Amino acid sequence: MEKLLQDKVCIVTGAGRGIGRTIAETYAHEGAVVYALDIREEDLKWTDDNESVHGMMVDICDFAAVKNVVMTVKKEHGKIDVLVNNAGLISYEMMSMIDYDKFRKMIDVNVVALIHIMQMVARVMTRQQAGSIINMASMVAVKGAAGQLSYAATKGAVISATKSAAKELADNHIRVNAIAPGMVGTERFKAVLQEKFSQKINDIPFGRLAEPEDIANAALYLASDMSSYVTGQVLGVDGAAII
Repeated sequence: MEKLLQDKVCIVTGAGRGIGRTIAETYAHEGAVVYALDIREEDLKWTDDNESVHGMMVDICDFAAVKNVVMTVKKEHGKIDVLVNNAGLISYEMMSMIDYDKFRKMIDVNVVALIHIMQMVARVMTRQQAGSIINMASMVAVKGAAGQLSYAATKGAVISATKSAAKELADNHIRVNAIAPGMVGTERFKAVLQEKFSQKINDIPFGRLAEPEDIANAALYLASDMSSYVTGQVLGVDGAAII
């Protein structure tokens, strides 16, 4: 039986650990060739033992480096089928305590760099008249969250960029969608869970945090031909917390 992403060429940012790594591993398992990008070289060591995954240390805020990655992938495979914009920064701070240096950095990473790599990859996808772009948003951008105003603002921008890009690229048969996770049990989130969010689990009707695999499965759907007529959507993966 053919795998869902057989012979597709995929780029996943922020793929060193957590959700990004799980997405990259899932894509490779489903037959894709995956370029796993991350700013931390040590977090990409897991790719050494996976023939289908190529680890690349890249700062996505470095426009020249991003352009070089896109050109390299295009040169090696002649196409780019899927882009997953997973890399991002997060903050937990009340509005009265916003650190504006950190906020500007979040905007650079979560919004500006995301739009730039979309732009670079869309040029390749336009020539091939096909492709799927998946942006990682957040449920806090949909419903808001006390203590995460600045982070929610950047992810709100991701949703707006996703919907606008979907309309602009539809004529070229390029799909652009977003995933909006709720609380996900990554190592990074669990590190702050006890201090800041332990009571929030009671707000999740499913009674548990999402696992990275839950998000990866949504990303698999949006990357595959199963979603060939889906674009401009924000897919919530939150265990009914928004209801």
